[in-house]
Amino acid sequence: MSENPLAPQHLRFPTDASALTARIWPASATRTDDGELVVGGVTASDLVEQFGTPLYVVDERDVQSRAVRVRNAFTEAFERIGTRAHVYYAGKAFLTTQVAAWMAEADLRVDVCTGGELAVALAGGVDPALLGFHGNDKSDAEIARAVEVGVGTIVLDSHEEIGRVARAAADAGVVQRVRIRINSGVHASTHEYLATAREDQKFGIPLTEAVTAAAAVRAEPSLAFVGLHSHIGSQIFDESGFREAARRLMDVHATLVATGPVPELNLGGGWGIDYTEADSAFEPEDVADALATIVAEACAERDIPVPEIAVEPGRYIVGPAGITLYRVGTIKPVALEVGIDDDADASATRTYVSVDGGMSDNARPALYGADYTARLARTSDAPAVLSRVVGKHCESGDIVVNDEYLPGDVHRGDLLAVAATGAYCWSLASNYNHVGRPPVVAVADGVPRILVRGESIDDLLARDTGVVPGA
Repeated sequence: MSENPLAPQHLRFPTDASALTARIWPASATRTDDGELVVGGVTASDLVEQFGTPLYVVDERDVQSRAVRVRNAFTEAFERIGTRAHVYYAGKAFLTTQVAAWMAEADLRVDVCTGGELAVALAGGVDPALLGFHGNDKSDAEIARAVEVGVGTIVLDSHEEIGRVARAAADAGVVQRVRIRINSGVHASTHEYLATAREDQKFGIPLTEAVTAAAAVRAEPSLAFVGLHSHIGSQIFDESGFREAARRLMDVHATLVATGPVPELNLGGGWGIDYTEADSAFEPEDVADALATIVAEACAERDIPVPEIAVEPGRYIVGPAGITLYRVGTIKPVALEVGIDDDADASATRTYVSVDGGMSDNARPALYGADYTARLARTSDAPAVLSRVVGKHCESGDIVVNDEYLPGDVHRGDLLAVAATGAYCWSLASNYNHVGRPPVVAVADGVPRILVRGESIDDLLARDTGVVPGA
């Protein structure tokens, strides 16, 4: 067999369509002697027998170890330049009470961006002083609640929020620490919807208005100006954007230092992870070292003190530690005409592999054209065929994995695993077509446990006021 002409350039024909590439799969992912997928010491078949499909599975130890690795990388890099680094876990990636507790145990802080995320973090036992509250449209109720519980920092996303947060803090009789989110204008190399520092989008205050905004904050007795914040986007592999954003922020930071204290600088997050063999993710130590060098050089050039630094990784910590298990349903080979060299009438086949989930449990392919890696839970020596893993929803864009080589003997009833679904899959899940959201199970040391219960049809009907009880 050879590469299918329908395959994208980044997808290479595999020598082994059952192989698990370590940088894509959870740290504990392996196969038994008879070839079955194992995560956290539990086989895929045992997980499915207990919890059904679709099923989100999270390698608990992998999440914890990645959190500690990021914390250590930034602590050590910034200690070398004479300052401290604070790592916030970006809760929007995946947040439950137990995940929040894992982050606290790893000495990470947590970022939230809604009242719901705030409630989950607090219920998980996170010290509110170690929380950051983001959001471009915080309600008065959310602001009041954040101030009431003692959230460590509120990130101001607009000029109008300055007065609103100041009033809430004054009413509560406290001085609220705040950061100002700056739109640096850096065009990160990522999908348009993942780039969050371009000029024409909803987040932040323009770089040119940063000094004015900081002066307004400093004029409010109930606010304490902590520093600037920047986030240029997500799933970024090119470090030039991070370098340029840091340089631009340091210019404004230096200007503000001349008129008052600016103890911190938040450089955000956004570095990518490996979803496929074509990706090439940063190591956290490399990111930390690069940012520490930039900050140290910028401060030396401007003759200003080195501030404390904050960063906000989410996807890196939880994304690779998660997989989703599906049950294969309909298999549909589709022959397509494709011109190959001089043969204009040549054809090739794409095999559509349907599974019992889809865009309701992973919206990223539909939203961003995101690519993923899939493997059967069993091994196979069958020649690989170009496949497209699709969901059960009534949308042609309901694609789980756009292009993948799977063993040609894939059949109804097989278990299929999709890698690197720990971030932004459960968080973005929906009930489209009245499909219940799957459960989330953590695995560690051979023991699975529920993090989030799945939804049944009874759960969906329970919210419908037209349903007559007992009918």
